[in-house]
Amino acid sequence: MAGQNPEVEQLLTPAEVAALFRVDPKTVTRWAKAGKLSCIRTLGGHRRYRADEVQALIEQQGPTQQLEH
Repeated sequence: MAGQNPEVEQLLTPAEVAALFRVDPKTVTRWAKAGKLSCIRTLGGHRRYRADEVQALIEQQGPTQQLEH
């Protein structure tokens, strides 16, 4: 394993995702529960979201559209 440098996946908190979409963090949690956005659970049970998936969703929605609350 020495010398290996695996690519580290960037994860975002619900607050960071909410800021990108300009919504409340609870809305991001509801999206995850509804299956609109996948999440990873930390050992402490907190949700984290993949930055590349969030970015793709932002690009898919376009500048004038937002996910339904």
